[in-house]
Order: sequence, then C-alpha cells, then structure tokens
Amino acid sequence: MTGTAQPNKGIRLPRDARRAQLLEAAQYVFVHNGYHAAAMDDIAERAGVSKPVLYQHFPGKLELYLALLETHGNELVRRVRTAIESTADNKLRVRAAIGAFYEFVASEDQAFRLVFESDLRGEPAVEKAVENSLSGCIDAITEAVTADAGLDAARARLLAVGLVGLAQVTARDWLDEQQKIPRDEAVNLMSTLAWKGLAGFPLQTP
Repeated sequence: MTGTAQPNKGIRLPRDARRAQLLEAAQYVFVHNGYHAAAMDDIAERAGVSKPVLYQHFPGKLELYLALLETHGNELVRRVRTAIESTADNKLRVRAAIGAFYEFVASEDQAFRLVFESDLRGEPAVEKAVENSLSGCIDAITEAVTADAGLDAARARLLAVGLVGLAQVTARDWLDEQQKIPRDEAVNLMSTLAWKGLAGFPLQTP
C-alpha cells in the first residue's frame, strides 16, 4: 500500500471525529487498492490506530465500505438538489444539475470511484446503496420537472432518469479522457444537448 500512516496513535478523539478519521483512511485504501485487495490492517495503519479501535467503530470491511458509499451518495444527492434549487430558470437548472455531476467526479478525493466504479457491485447491499444515491438525484430532478413542465410523476421521472444518465455517463467519460475539454465547456455541451430536449416541456403557467 502506498502512503504513510497518520500520526494519531495514542490520541483519544471524540467518537464522531474518530469515525471521520477512519472513513478518510478507508477511502484512501479502497480507492487505491480496490475493495478486495484492501485489508483492515491497511486501514488501521493508514488511520494510525490499532485494529481493535477500528473494529469498535466498524464490525467489518463491508460495513466500512457501505458507510463510505452512504456518505458520498448523500453528498452527490445534496449537490444535485442544491443545483436544482439554486435558480428558477429551467435552462440554468439543467446546467447546474449536470455541473453537479462533473464537480463530483472531478473531486480530488475520487469519491466517485466508490459510487460508480466499485469492484463490489455484485454485493446486494452495495448495489442498493448506489441505487439509493442515483434515485435521490432522480427524485430531486423529478420534483422540479413535475412542478414546472406540467407532467405527471411517471413521465417526469423518466425525463429525470435520462438527464441523470446523461450527466453520470458523460462526466465519467470526460474524466477518463483526461479532461481534454475544459470542464465548463463540457458541462455547456451536455447541458445544451439536454436542454434542446427538455425545452420541449416548457414551464407551465396558470
């Protein structure tokens, strides 16, 4: 494993602070080693704690991984919901929502790899955690589309699924291609593509 252990052995931290420290260490190990190659010994060493301390907070590697997925999944949903609520202009909403995905995948902590590129997707609990994060994003967009486009929930949700799919897939491809296009330009390209379709469902006025 690369990296050095953090010098925290012997320091007693409040429970929440210790949990955050352990999650940070686990994220580094999972991102760099993958789930299957990661070991609790590596995580404890990275955090600068003993294995018993690690097990006091997380009974096993899967529980630790799921805690990270939930944390980052909730953060993605928060970003998308904040983007949607940042403006009443539908065109700007589309851009902001797509931009939220690009910002998420471009974050230096590589949290997106845990959410979208897990080597544990065959595990039902992991699959459910990933689905929950995407569903949260879809729900946020569905609410806006239902209110502003005058569509019923089923049709609004299908449009939201399409927008989330476009944002997620293109953002990951943009990153894999070494960000050859500046992020703002990439977001503009994709939001223009999405808006050309969503503009067919204009804001309904009383």
